Amino acid sequence: MKASELRKLNAKELNAKLKDLKQELFNLRFQHAINQLDNPHKITDVKRDIARVLTILQEKAAEEANA
Repeated sequence: MKASELRKLNAKELNAKLKDLKQELFNLRFQHAINQLDNPHKITDVKRDIARVLTILQEKAAEEANA
């Protein structure tokens, strides 16, 4: 997921996306623990997506504080 796509979303949609990504990360970690995960690199990708969403949420909060 690209940051430019995430910047188009509002805060409510970003929070929903964050919740979905955290659930996906939990599921991937569980699959990895029981050796059913085919691509372990997917965990890293989801962690980076979570970081992107959190960063954009902070940027939007800072914009509101300055406005």
